[in-house]
Amino acid sequence: MNTISAQAGRLFLLGLQERITSAVAALDGSSFVADAWEKAPGEPLQGNGLTQILEQGKVFERAGCGFSHVRGASLPPSATQHRPELAGAPFEAMGVSLVFHPRNPYVPTVHMNVRMIAATPASGELVCWFGGGMDLTPYYAFKEDAVHFHQVCKDALAPYGEDKYPRFKLWCDEYFCLKHRQEQRGIGGVFFDDFNELGMERSFEMLQSVANSFLAAYMPIVEARQSTPFGQYERDFQLYRRGRYVEFNLVWDRGTHFGLQSGGRTESILMSMPPLCSWTYRREDPPESAEAALTRDFLVRRDWV
Repeated sequence: MNTISAQAGRLFLLGLQERITSAVAALDGSSFVADAWEKAPGEPLQGNGLTQILEQGKVFERAGCGFSHVRGASLPPSATQHRPELAGAPFEAMGVSLVFHPRNPYVPTVHMNVRMIAATPASGELVCWFGGGMDLTPYYAFKEDAVHFHQVCKDALAPYGEDKYPRFKLWCDEYFCLKHRQEQRGIGGVFFDDFNELGMERSFEMLQSVANSFLAAYMPIVEARQSTPFGQYERDFQLYRRGRYVEFNLVWDRGTHFGLQSGGRTESILMSMPPLCSWTYRREDPPESAEAALTRDFLVRRDWV
């Protein structure tokens, strides 16, 4: 991958996956199941990966963290909508993607993804870029949690320019939006894509800084909220809001589309889905309720730090 070797990227990503899953397993008291896979000869994509998943744990109802390293003959449409000159180019991609769905409705769902892609267009000159970020989706929201999450994201990006956090925060707000409902998916975080403006080595460093800050951004929130008492009413609201998560992933998410359009491994791509969710026709919560406050005060674009 230009001046960044594929081996260096692979080693970092596998190490990242191991650090995160080890920390989550220690907190939950359950183990991840490791599912190593390799694409069969003749499939559209070639390569391999490692999917790690924890289901029905004490803290997490489902926690999936996957690594993949694949090569393909032609970039799918979802990857070239902003780079039309790369349409049809052969490519190599690797990344780590995770989604953790907690059991307690007072613990937010979290998503993180970091990825590297290299493509060779007809001109023959290799083009490489990075993408990723993290975002938080609460069901019962707390301002201090949002501030903490965003502050860690901001601190991770600070060495790479004062413009990076506000740019990537806005990008996250614009990306993680259910346009068909005119509603934010959560309280955001940071998101970037098609990024190589710092040069390959410095851009890779920035990707690593964001990825390495994940545990500091999320785990203190889990530890603070995991024992909060809740009942069936809160559980029902959690399932209702999870339905919005599913809508976004299937309708709008470029990563999901990239995986499915390129012939990726379906089980690994869809591990981001919650184990249970529900839909309610035109649900309306009392104006002064915590449920109404989520939409009114948190699922809006605002500055947290």
